Amino acid sequence: MHRVSYRFGRFVVDSGTRQLLCDGDEVHLSPKAFELLSILLASQPRAVSKAEVQERLWPTTYVEETNVAGLVAEIRRALRDSATRPAFLRTVYRFGYRFVGDVETDEPSGAGAHPAGPIACIVFADRQTPLLRGSNIIGRAPDAAVPCNAPGVSRHHARIVLSESEATLEDLGSKNGTYLRGARVTSARLSDGDEIRLGMASLIFRLMSALDATDTVPL
Repeated sequence: MHRVSYRFGRFVVDSGTRQLLCDGDEVHLSPKAFELLSILLASQPRAVSKAEVQERLWPTTYVEETNVAGLVAEIRRALRDSATRPAFLRTVYRFGYRFVGDVETDEPSGAGAHPAGPIACIVFADRQTPLLRGSNIIGRAPDAAVPCNAPGVSRHHARIVLSESEATLEDLGSKNGTYLRGARVTSARLSDGDEIRLGMASLIFRLMSALDATDTVPL
C-alpha cells in the first residue's frame, strides 16, 4: 500500500512508518489501536460500525465489544480527546465510531503521487464503491462497506478481503449463496471484470489505475 500521512490538529499519522506524532514527537499506540485509528481516518467522514472494526482487526477471531472500546479509549488518551466533547473521535450511539476532526492528507509527490498498484472497486447499480485494504462487507446492513439492497441479499452476505497482492471473495454463510463467474463459491480469488452474483444482484469487481479512478466504469 502507498504511503499516506494524515494531519489533524497537532497530530500526524504516518502509514509508512506506522507512527503517531504530536508536534513531531512520537506518541505510543499499540498495533491494534494504530490500525483502528488508520481505519477511521481512511474512512472519514463515514462512520465505521463495531462489526466492521471487528472484521478488519480480528477477521478470524470473535472478540467482545469491550476489546474495541478499550482501543478507542487508548486512542482518545493518545490524542488527549474527550468522549463527552470529542474533537477527533466520536461515538455513534449503538453503531460504531467516526473521525470528526479536520484532516489533511499528504501523499508522496512526483512519480509516486499515484499508487503504483491498481485501485479496486465494486460496481453495482451504476455506482462505483472503492474497496479499502482489509475486509469489505457486502450486504443490506447499514454498516456494509458495499451497500447492496436487492432481493435475496443477506444483511452481511459476503465480503472482499483486499491485500497488497490480491482480492478474495468470501461468502459469510448467506442463505442464497455467493456466485462468482456463475459458480457458487465459499472463497475465491478475484480478477478484474469478474461478475459477482448475490441473490438478484449482479456486481462487477474492477481494478483501475489511479488516473482512471474518477472515470465512469462501464458495466
